[in-house]
Amino acid sequence: MVASQDALPAREAKPRAKAGQAPIIQVRNLEKTYTTARGSLTLFQGLSLDVKAGEMVAIVGQSGAGKSTLLHILGALDAPTAGTVLCASVNVAQLSPQEAAAFRNREIGYVWQFHYLLPEFTALENVAMPLFARGVSKREALNTAANWLREVDLADRGSHRPGELSGGEQQRVALARALVNNPRLLLADEPTGDLDETTANRVFDLIERLHKSHGLTSIVVTHNMDLAARATCVLRLEAGQLSRGQLSAPAAYTPQTGARAAKK
Repeated sequence: MVASQDALPAREAKPRAKAGQAPIIQVRNLEKTYTTARGSLTLFQGLSLDVKAGEMVAIVGQSGAGKSTLLHILGALDAPTAGTVLCASVNVAQLSPQEAAAFRNREIGYVWQFHYLLPEFTALENVAMPLFARGVSKREALNTAANWLREVDLADRGSHRPGELSGGEQQRVALARALVNNPRLLLADEPTGDLDETTANRVFDLIERLHKSHGLTSIVVTHNMDLAARATCVLRLEAGQLSRGQLSAPAAYTPQTGARAAKK
């Protein structure tokens, strides 16, 4: 792919740490407690985690275990009750709301189960939204967004609004939007949960390809064990702790050295 001279080239990403180097995410003694009408609810207590640069980590577990909450904390969308959360050497737990917003825009790409595309804007404009938020000129932002639509094989769909796209196409637009700022970290919360099996596999194939080609570090929350088995490492969240996951078909998964529930 050749990028326009006016665009931020999709393939000229920020310098990446090589896979296997120091962790890009370090969590120590994480605690998250909510106060409810029935008393306190503690999701995590003493949770620790290391994720090295270049890894793709799948997090599995029962509904309500706190997987999405953990992703929100890692991505500076929520604050822990206690503990240290270092992401790209930044203690995100100590950021002000304004600092957290700037950090997310610069360092993190998000993909959710629902695409959250703005229905009144085209696919091209939706992908460009994070660039507009950074103050990038309209011409530069749209050229960069067009490059990313080519990356997700949707170059011919840029003028279409979300309602004119299939579910898989909507999710690919959401993925392009997540990566348009060349973040170092991709956080995906059930990114294929609303898709049929064939489409889900195609979207995950794309996530894998972009993860490798752009030197991303990726954390994927999923209930799909077949997709989880394709990650570098599978971690299970249960009773507020992370442990090495056990899949129903262990032959399909070969554990590799890397991301792990950190030793306390």
